[in-house]
Amino acid sequence: IFLSLSAEENTTIYDYPDYHENDTGFSPTNLSDVKDFNKVFLTTLYSLVFILGFIGNGLVVCVLVKHRNQSNLTDICLFNLALSDLLFVFTLPFYSHNARVGQWAFGDFMCRLISGSHHIGFFSSIFFMVVMTLERYMIIVHAHRVARYRTKRVSIILTVLVWMLSLFVSLPDFIFIKAIGQESHRVECDYPEESKVWERYSLFTINVLGLIIPLLLMVGCYSTIIPTLLSMRTAKKHRIVKLIICIVLAFFLLWAPYNISLFLEFLQKRGIIPDDETWYKNIRLSKTVTEALAYTHCCLNPIIYAFVGEKFMRRALQLLKKLMPGYSRDLTDSSFRRSSQLHDAITST
Repeated sequence: IFLSLSAEENTTIYDYPDYHENDTGFSPTNLSDVKDFNKVFLTTLYSLVFILGFIGNGLVVCVLVKHRNQSNLTDICLFNLALSDLLFVFTLPFYSHNARVGQWAFGDFMCRLISGSHHIGFFSSIFFMVVMTLERYMIIVHAHRVARYRTKRVSIILTVLVWMLSLFVSLPDFIFIKAIGQESHRVECDYPEESKVWERYSLFTINVLGLIIPLLLMVGCYSTIIPTLLSMRTAKKHRIVKLIICIVLAFFLLWAPYNISLFLEFLQKRGIIPDDETWYKNIRLSKTVTEALAYTHCCLNPIIYAFVGEKFMRRALQLLKKLMPGYSRDLTDSSFRRSSQLHDAITST
C-alpha cells in the first residue's frame, strides 16, 4: 500500500495497488504500517544483498577471467552464474529506491529495462544451476560417455542457449511493463490493466521454471549422485554429500516461501481466499520478507559453488594477494594438494 501527501491541499491520499475501491472494506490507515515496514526492511535488505552479491560474484568473475585458459564446462557455467547474479543485483538499487520513496522515479524506459534485466538475471541464474547439476550427474553417473563432450564449443553453445531462453521468458517485461501514473500523483512500474494477463504469465514462469522444474531436476539428479558417491572409495565423499544437501536445501528454503507468497497473493486477487484486512496485511508482509530472503541466494552462490572448492579458493587467495600487497596469508600449493579431481568437479571449481 502506498501513501502520498499532497502539499497543495494538505490532505493525505491513499491508494491500493491491485485492489478496487469496493473490493475491500478496511481502512487504509490501519495498513500504513505495511508500507512503513517495506520502506525500512526492503531498503536495508536490498542494499545489503547488492553489496555482498557484487563483491562475491565480482571476485568469482575476476578469478575465472584470469584463469580463462584453464577453463572447462564447469568453470564456464560458474562464470555465467556469477554474471547472472551480478545482473540481478545491479537492479536492486532501483528497487531499493522505489521502496524508500514509494514510487518509480526513473521513467518508462528504465522501468522496462530494469524489470526485464531483473528477470533475465533471475532465470539465467537458476538455469545455469540446473546445467551444473546435470553436468555433475553426467560426470559421476555416466563419466565414460560424456568425457568427449566436455569441450569449450559445447560450453559456448549451452551458454548461448541458456541466455536466449532467459531472454525469451523475460520478453513480456520489456514489452508490456510500463511506468504508470496513478491518481495519487505517484508512478508505478507495473503491468497496465490491459496487459494483466502477462502478470499471470510471470507468476506461472516464476513458479514452474524458477522453482518446480529446477527443484525436481536437482532432487532427481542428486538422489542418483549420492548413492554413487557413497559407493566410491574417496575420503571426501561425506563432505561432498553434505555439500550437495546444502545446495538443494538452500535453493528450496530460500525460494519456496517466496513462490508460495506469490501464489497466495494471486489467489487473493482472484477472490479464492479472503481479502479482508488481516489476510491482506499478512500476505503483503509475507511477500516482502520472503522476497528479500530469496534474493540473498545470489550472495550464497559464490560460497556454495566456488569458495568451497580448494582449487578455486587457492586462485582467489592468489588474486587477493596481488590486489592487496599487505595480504600475507601463506598461499603455498601444499595447503591445497589434497584436492582430488572428483572433489573439484562436484564443488564446481
